[in-house]
Amino acid sequence: MGKFSAFSLAWNALSHHRNWKRYWQNPPLAKKYDVLVIGAGGHGLATAHYLAKNHGITNVAVLEKGWLGGGNIARNTVTIRSNYLRDESIPFFVKSVSLFEGLAKDLNFNLMYSKRSMIDVVQTYPKMREIRRRMMNGYLHGSSYSPIDVDELRRRIPALTGGGSASRLPIIGGMVHNEAAVCRHDGVAWGYARSASARGVEIHQHTEVKSLLRDKNGNIKGVETNRGTVLANKVAVVVSGHTTTITETAGLRLPIKSFNLAAFVSEPVKPLINVIVNCPDLGVYLNQSDKGELVIGGAPDAGQSFRRDIKQTVFEDAVVTMLELFPAFRRLKLLRQWGGVLDIAHDATPIISTTDIPGLFVSCGWWGGFKAVPAGGYTLAHLIATGQPHDVAAPFTLDRFRNLDFIVESGTTTAR
Repeated sequence: MGKFSAFSLAWNALSHHRNWKRYWQNPPLAKKYDVLVIGAGGHGLATAHYLAKNHGITNVAVLEKGWLGGGNIARNTVTIRSNYLRDESIPFFVKSVSLFEGLAKDLNFNLMYSKRSMIDVVQTYPKMREIRRRMMNGYLHGSSYSPIDVDELRRRIPALTGGGSASRLPIIGGMVHNEAAVCRHDGVAWGYARSASARGVEIHQHTEVKSLLRDKNGNIKGVETNRGTVLANKVAVVVSGHTTTITETAGLRLPIKSFNLAAFVSEPVKPLINVIVNCPDLGVYLNQSDKGELVIGGAPDAGQSFRRDIKQTVFEDAVVTMLELFPAFRRLKLLRQWGGVLDIAHDATPIISTTDIPGLFVSCGWWGGFKAVPAGGYTLAHLIATGQPHDVAAPFTLDRFRNLDFIVESGTTTAR
């Protein structure tokens, strides 16, 4: 793998940047591998990277139905944070944030990582009590959360001119999560793919998995794809909202349901907001990209859905609530909008686990999975390589549903 540096940039400038090596190779699809990872999104590519880097397992193929990084890794609002509520959740996301902080150096790839902090704009006293509880629990696990008054809140977010005393929901205070950041989402996918490929992992785009295959003893033995049968003794399903579509081909049912989560982007404007703004009482959040666009997210669809566009009622709710706090944004034009399919577990906590089918692993239930990409891949690779869950992911197995040890996690940005 070529190393990016000031020297390599200058050297390749002499050839007008025509001699760079490919980020990842395109080898022929073999008949058998040690491990198959289904899904070349953030979590799938991170899993392949850590399998090769941390465990020396390189006979790995990542199979992707579409193109690399074209799924939910490209359909999110790039927010990174660890301000969760439960004792089981916080250490996992603290680990993920710490991996993100050193990821550009680890991958030798510019991820445009920007530590900005997140400010919760609080408008009801029940929400303030909940966030204070999250603040105190976060301190026990290394995730900071600090209260600020309304004056300080408005000083940090000058564009926040709504929410006054005469408003439907007046602002009563705020909470600052200092570790929060944003990062270029496709850079994460490309960086992991480049690193995994350099270590011998194969990445096969436009290779759709039709079904999982089991041997006569019920163990996993491979997959059937649009390019033929591919065998492996270990298969990891890392396909975001389409997990059940794959696992049910082997007769495996999981305690998850799929929902659409939408977002939209405004035209570029001069710098207005240098933090991530979350409005939990209204169910809307936003940040400003390096290009000046406002990246805005709202609540998920109310019912199950595999759609990948935006529902008009959800879009209108997000816009109306945002304008309550930022009335000046009425003059902005929208550039584009999109939706992504999330598979959400019944307790709103992710699943990183072995299954009842020996050799089959799943990573799913990611409500806002971008922030968890490094830790999700790191811990799934550990599970595949060793057969034992990593310490920070040990609570996230399927056993919790058998034993009623639910981790009811309300620490999501737009949970209803």
